[in-house]
Order: sequence, then structure tokens, then C-alpha cells
Amino acid sequence: MTFDDLPLDYDLLDGLDAMNFTEPTPVQEQAIPLIIEGHDVIACAQTGTGKTAAYTLPLLHNLLHDDHDPSRINAIIMAPTRELAQQIDQQIEGFGYYVPCSSVAVYGGNDGQAWTTQRNGLLSGADIVIATPGRLLSHLNVQDIDFSGVKYFILDEADRMLDMGFIDDIMTVVNRLPARRQTIMFSATMPDKIRQLAKTIMHQPAEVRIAVSRPPESIHQSAYVLHENQKLPLIKQLLTAEKLNKVLLFAGKKQTVKEVTRTLGRIGVHTDQMHSDLTQQQRDHVMHEYRSGRIDVLVATDIVSRGIDIDDIPLVINYDVPRDAEDYVHRIGRTARAANTGSAITLVNEADQTYFRQIEQFLGRPVEKLPLPEQLGPAPEYRPQSKSGRNSAHRHGRSRKPTSNQTQDQHRPSERHGGRRRRANRSKSENPHHTHQPQNPVRNKEQ
Repeated sequence: MTFDDLPLDYDLLDGLDAMNFTEPTPVQEQAIPLIIEGHDVIACAQTGTGKTAAYTLPLLHNLLHDDHDPSRINAIIMAPTRELAQQIDQQIEGFGYYVPCSSVAVYGGNDGQAWTTQRNGLLSGADIVIATPGRLLSHLNVQDIDFSGVKYFILDEADRMLDMGFIDDIMTVVNRLPARRQTIMFSATMPDKIRQLAKTIMHQPAEVRIAVSRPPESIHQSAYVLHENQKLPLIKQLLTAEKLNKVLLFAGKKQTVKEVTRTLGRIGVHTDQMHSDLTQQQRDHVMHEYRSGRIDVLVATDIVSRGIDIDDIPLVINYDVPRDAEDYVHRIGRTARAANTGSAITLVNEADQTYFRQIEQFLGRPVEKLPLPEQLGPAPEYRPQSKSGRNSAHRHGRSRKPTSNQTQDQHRPSERHGGRRRRANRSKSENPHHTHQPQNPVRNKEQ
């Protein structure tokens, strides 16, 4: 199937052509027709499957074709983090390059001018509001915002928003929305609390389930079994043995992130950090430097484990073992994107062996254990505790050779793109939305 086979507006297809997107991912193939048809949709799909386009493309299509008031807010997309809200905003700008659609991104951690821009967008009625729950609620607490025109309500990474304690904020917004609306929910997992939320805010939703499962074979996974005090010496050796760029290192605690960043900086590795103590301006600067390749190693908490789409990360290092397999999948899924291959290395101390064993059980195979360099001293045996409390020896295995996998990033269409040749002679009567000027496609945009 190609995007031409989906019931999308010609101008959206022109935008996809300009970005060289030809084939939809499975979640896009299943979700886009359902959303265009007006169904409430609950979709289970992990990061990296193209889920953002799965709801933004049909949303833009519907805004082109439905009867709505352009002076009101017509759609709200809620996301758990500032970074994801920014990314959704950028994708809407890219996909909607030939579509007259207004949007405003509403998130915290920025200056007073950003607050004013967000307030003006909310009050003047942007077509699409992309917001983090806390920041949107802050605006609602100080000014009367008209939500009576909202026809589309979308929750992205709903499971993470609930884990972060945003349920009350979400319900506050829901209670101000019209009862007659289309509600769309995307979640990487489908626990009972998500199903309960769906029952509360959705009407007979269609369900799309894309296997959340194992990481793609294009990621070569390996691990070092070691003592805690061997982690930093190993990291220093790995990063100085060869010149690596755009490495992403995850740690579970902010203090660990800061310690590793300082240590790597002292040995001359161009390193920066990402965690919740940073202001939005600092986060934006770090991500800009990292994307541009001026940071060799970004040390981060799980704040960047989901929803951040950077295609050319060659290596992900887990400084500690995630506490569940879902987090492991999201972390290492930052590499091997857009048909690239990549590597993921996990450092497993004695206390984390049981957690790593659970991850291996989720993967359905053991992860290759690499020998610790001799100069770092002896390593502990890999003998994770089983549920019965007994030690279980674990045979070492090797991952299979990587294969290509495809995901979609966001690129701005070329200014020179003028549509498809086969549609060049299409009359304006066939597509009444073709009269807009692409040079100024988005208003109320916060960059």
C-alpha cells in the first residue's frame, strides 16, 4: 500500500511527496481511514512506528473538509512532555505545508513572551492546540478559553501521562469539551487504567493494536555484567577507544546523569545532559546542539526515551537497567531509525541482574554478554534471581544480523516542490482547497 491508496486530501499527498514518504506504516494504514471516517480510536503503538502521522494526517484532512469555525479552537492534542509537544508541532507544520491550518504549541519552561504567544493563540482560536496538560491548565486557571468549538481531542502517549499523574488535569480539560467530539487515544501500552479512561471519555472506540513488542532486529543488543564501580571506567574506555558522535546514554536518576556528564567532560568527551532540572531554553539549546552533531554524548534521564525523533543515533547506552521491558524498548528504540542500523549496550550490575533477566524473557532470547576488559578487574557472574529465589545460570546468546527497518522522521518540504505531475492539470473545482498560498501555511506558530 502507498499513501495514494489512503483517503487523504491531494494537498496532504503533495506534502508527503515532497518529504519522500511513499508507504504508510502499519499503524498509519489502520488508523488513518478510521479517523477520517469519524470513529473514536484507541491505538496501541510504540514510539518509532509513525504514530504521530497516524493521527496528524487524518486530522489535517478532516479540518480541510469538515464544517468548522476558524475563529475557534477546533482540535486539542495533549502530550506528556514539552519535547513531544514541540515534535508534534513540527510534524504538523511539515505535513500541513500546503494546507491552510493554524496551530499553537502550549508548554511550560519558557519566558513571558512565550506565555503571551500561547495565550493569544488560545484566545484567537488556533485550528490545532498542541499542549502539555499542566501548561494548558495554567492558562485555563487565569483566563476564559472557549473550547466550545473543539471537534477533535487527541491524547498521545496516554499511558505515560497517567504515569506522570496527569489524570486530573486531563479530566479537567475533558469536562470543558463538547460532548459531541471525536476522541483519539494513542498509548504504547494498554493497561487497565488506560482502558478505564477510554470507557470514560470515548464512545464505542475502534481499536488499533500494533505489536509493542520486541525491538527491531536492526538494533544489535549487548550487555556488560559488572560491578557498579566498574561502570564509569568502562564508559570512559568505550568512548575513548574510537571516535563516536551522537551517542545517547540513559541513566535512571538525575544525580547519576550529572555525575556521568562531569566525568566524561573531564576526559575531553564533548558531553551535555538532559533532565527535568533544566529550563526549556536550556533543553532547546541542548537538543539543537545534539541534533546538529556538536555533542558527542548526550547523557539523559528517560525524559528523552519516548517521542524524540532523531534518525542518526548510532549507539544507545543504558548506564543502568530499566525497571521494566517497555522502558528498555523505548530507550534503545532511539537508535536504528529511518532504515538505519544501530547498537544498544546495557550495563548490568549485580543488583540489576533480575531486572535484566525479565527484559531477556520479554525479548524471548538472551542478550549477548560482552567480556569486560581485563584492566577493569574481574566481573561478577551473571546469575539473576528467579521468581522462586533461586539463582539461574543464563546461557549467553548473540543477536541476529541487523536488517533494515523503516520509520518516518519529519522534514520540511522543499520550497521548489509544486505537486505531482499526474495531478498538475487537476481543476480547482476538483479540489477546492488548492487555492491557498503555501508560503505562509501556519499562523500562531511557536518555534
